[in-house]
Amino acid sequence: MGRTDRHAGRRRDGRGGASIWYGAVLRADFGPIVVGEGANIQDNSVVHTDGTVTSVGPGATIGHLCVVHACTIGAEAVIGNASTVQDGAVIGEHSMVAAGALVLGGTEVPPEALALGVPAKVRGPLTGSARQWVESNPGVYQELARRHGRGVREL
Repeated sequence: MGRTDRHAGRRRDGRGGASIWYGAVLRADFGPIVVGEGANIQDNSVVHTDGTVTSVGPGATIGHLCVVHACTIGAEAVIGNASTVQDGAVIGEHSMVAAGALVLGGTEVPPEALALGVPAKVRGPLTGSARQWVESNPGVYQELARRHGRGVREL
């Protein structure tokens, strides 16, 4: 999507609607990266693998400046800006990893949970504004990608 996004190796996008924004790097040199339908990987994030499949589920969001390495991000999960998710971690569907969090390797965040901190700890189920953000974010970014595709002009 963005003219500065970079991809190397075996990367598979879902059936459509996934958006990979400016400066994002998907480096699949050791194994495949699967990006689900309607997922979005935002500006200057890095997705890498170690020989296993790195998976970003349908409708999931990888926020700005994230590092996602050899892990599984569930459907419609939100990885907050500047977070790191390390090897073997599993982020459940409809969960949120708060901005700036460090999810250590092997950590499992259950579905519909909030994880935050360094190292990230599950703080309980999603509630209030965090739940609203997780529920609305896939549609917001899918529409933004469509609008962006219609309106961006090369300078």
